[in-house]
Amino acid sequence: MDVTLKCSVLLILLGLVVNAYSITDLEHCENVVKKWALTSLDHEIKEDKHTLKDLLFFLHVPRTGGRTYFHCFIKKLYSNSLECPRSYDKLRFDPSKEKCRLLVTHDDYSITSKLPRDRTSVVTILRNPVDRVCSTYEFSVEVAARFLVHPNLTSATQMTGSLRAKTKGVSTLDIWPWKYLVPWMREDLFARRDARKARGTYDVKSSDPYNMKDIAMPLLDYINDPIAHEIVHNGATFQIAGLTNNSYLPESHEVRHCVEKYKNLGQYVLQIAKKRLDNMLYVGLTEEHRESATMFANVVGAQVISQLVESNAIGEGSDDDKSEQGTSFSDSELDNNDHQNPSDEKENETASSSDDNEVKQEKMTVGKLMETYEVCISSLRKTQSRRRIASLKRISPANFTKEARLQVPQMVLQRIRSLNNLDLELYEYAQVIFEQHKQAAEKLFDTETLGSMFFYSGGIKLWDVCLWAMPFVLLFIFFLFVNAKRTTLKLKI
Repeated sequence: MDVTLKCSVLLILLGLVVNAYSITDLEHCENVVKKWALTSLDHEIKEDKHTLKDLLFFLHVPRTGGRTYFHCFIKKLYSNSLECPRSYDKLRFDPSKEKCRLLVTHDDYSITSKLPRDRTSVVTILRNPVDRVCSTYEFSVEVAARFLVHPNLTSATQMTGSLRAKTKGVSTLDIWPWKYLVPWMREDLFARRDARKARGTYDVKSSDPYNMKDIAMPLLDYINDPIAHEIVHNGATFQIAGLTNNSYLPESHEVRHCVEKYKNLGQYVLQIAKKRLDNMLYVGLTEEHRESATMFANVVGAQVISQLVESNAIGEGSDDDKSEQGTSFSDSELDNNDHQNPSDEKENETASSSDDNEVKQEKMTVGKLMETYEVCISSLRKTQSRRRIASLKRISPANFTKEARLQVPQMVLQRIRSLNNLDLELYEYAQVIFEQHKQAAEKLFDTETLGSMFFYSGGIKLWDVCLWAMPFVLLFIFFLFVNAKRTTLKLKI
């Protein structure tokens, strides 16, 4: 047989084998994803989603502003003793613990398999996926830049390990997803700094901080890297579906792998994520900051206050478990304790402690909660700004601002959109839910306002004031009438 013919036959046979394998692999992935989806739906609780249950689980999607809610809302309501004791990597607490009322973490939805589902309410905040990806990149660079105070990567790694072993505090490097993203970016920053030194290049000029390859990994390279594909892209959908690489589900890796390989299977994951948003007590939007905060205070805060007042728990145990206070929140914006300004940290903790004591000593109301929130968020933003500026000075002239982000090329933004198609659709769905919740809250507010319009918040009855003022109002109207009558008579004469 001719050699060419033999090769052709072998190639055809090989193609048939590969094709058969592909079909089998697709069918296998379909079965894996569908089985997970059906199991996930079976576990959904179909009770009144508008009522706060015993345990509040704040599912914190990174870079959505969750730290603000934690420090300026939740910490004003729940004392440390009511937080569920846990580590950052795996949950270690007894769900039957009576005082375990709050869980705030970057853990994905799969953690609810460890929680009493029938006694747990879930809340979350979502953000426009393009902004969330950009912010994730910025924060990865910002935190990694703090390590550049060290002469080399080895020194930075050894010193960090030594300090973390001596302190009980929690570093950003302990928290998902930053425990993956920051070391990756840290290694990259050191490599680029070493390359600049080797070339003798010290003066770098560029007007685009998202494409300064001599200093930091360009945004385009970042979003195309396998690590970003594994952790960042469609991160909100996978987190709410319970399928991150930090999941408690043994099948999560295989499901995620199948969805990455066969994009159409992502619709099963998306539908589960949407269903879970439907069943949440509250869904906020980063872009609708003011309205989201007001809704959180009225929908979640009001019910927390009611529950804790009934159990006389507000302010109780504020001095308990102080060692847990520093490790009670898996927050994307927590700073690495190894590389921050101690005076700034102390100042921030003092202000936060003062705020907490001030609120807990008074009778909490939704109004007071919002007032405290406004003061707290202002202080928090100033502290974050100082730390951000200090970090970015180490990679000057790189400086991430809102104005600079507007200069990111459309090609890069479109690439982000294509890589986050599930998150884009989930975000649009969250916008619909948010609008529905907003309208429902407005109707409730109007009804309550109508029912209480004759009362001051201090308890003075406006109706009594009206009755007291009525004679003066009638006298004034009578005076106007008499005066008008006289004017008419003068005109006739």
